Amino acid sequence: MFGFQAEGAAPIVLGHVVERPETVATAIRIGNPASWQKATAARDESDGLIRAVTDEQILSAYRDLARLEGVFCEPSSAASLAGVAQLTASGELDRDAVIVCVLTGSGLKDPRSAETVAAPILEAGPTADDVRRALGW
Repeated sequence: MFGFQAEGAAPIVLGHVVERPETVATAIRIGNPASWQKATAARDESDGLIRAVTDEQILSAYRDLARLEGVFCEPSSAASLAGVAQLTASGELDRDAVIVCVLTGSGLKDPRSAETVAAPILEAGPTADDVRRALGW
């Protein structure tokens, strides 16, 4: 089992409480998690790992989930995909591996993130040709 914490709020990765955790991923902005021992036990029992991902990596995964998969999650949920991307890019995880990322929070839990990272809204008329023109096709 792999776990990922936001770099600015990564007490398990750092091995100590984070007094002032900071991250765009509000649901994982926790400096002293209540389930710390359970998380490390799950990691150890599964020969897994717990790593940190940056806010930039989280937001990149957040945008990719929406753009490529049509999934609107909160940034905290995108941390798992950010971590998998990090491990794949470093060669620690095989590109062809079957991976399950659990996305626990809808984007509706944190709509301000969508407002700040979304591309401008495209407007188009009601026809397919209007849509093609708006998309630049």
